[in-house]
Amino acid sequence: MNKISRLLENTLNIIMAVALAIMVVLVFGNVVLRYFFNSGITWSEEMSRYLFIWLTFLGAIGAFKNKEHLGVDMVIKRLPNKMKKVVLVLSDLMMLFVLFLIMDGSWKMTLINIHSSAPATGMPLAFVYGTGILVSVSMGLMIIYNLYRIFFNKIKDEELVRMSESEELISLHSDELVTDIHMGWKEEKQG
Repeated sequence: MNKISRLLENTLNIIMAVALAIMVVLVFGNVVLRYFFNSGITWSEEMSRYLFIWLTFLGAIGAFKNKEHLGVDMVIKRLPNKMKKVVLVLSDLMMLFVLFLIMDGSWKMTLINIHSSAPATGMPLAFVYGTGILVSVSMGLMIIYNLYRIFFNKIKDEELVRMSESEELISLHSDELVTDIHMGWKEEKQG
């Protein structure tokens, strides 16, 4: 399972990197063409906008997998492990409900716009609205897998709190920065 997960995560990262690179080339190229040649690529802005939408939604999947979405865990950290599991199951069920709503709305919008096309690229607008379907299905599968792990006691106690420790990471990096600045200052004094 870890091998498949890593493969999917790497594929997701590659797709996001390619989308970002194409966006940068299109936007920068269009700016250069407009500034120097008083012309531009007509479909550049539209394609950049659609790539940005896909990039945002795909990034949400990656952030969800790595537990990097914002959250408040002040109360959850103080609960006993059994209560943490109950709270985790309740939050997973609420997220599944919200993802169902997103999928339902995206499905309806995709069907409505399946024969509509974008003005500049001619691309079906269903391609844009389909992002919600992909995100809701992907995150839903991750949540179902988490629920499976909770119900069959395959989850570690430290995984019961979902948030990344951003404050600890910030303090860790600030301590490294202070040490680097101090070392640089020492070297300047000695040199």
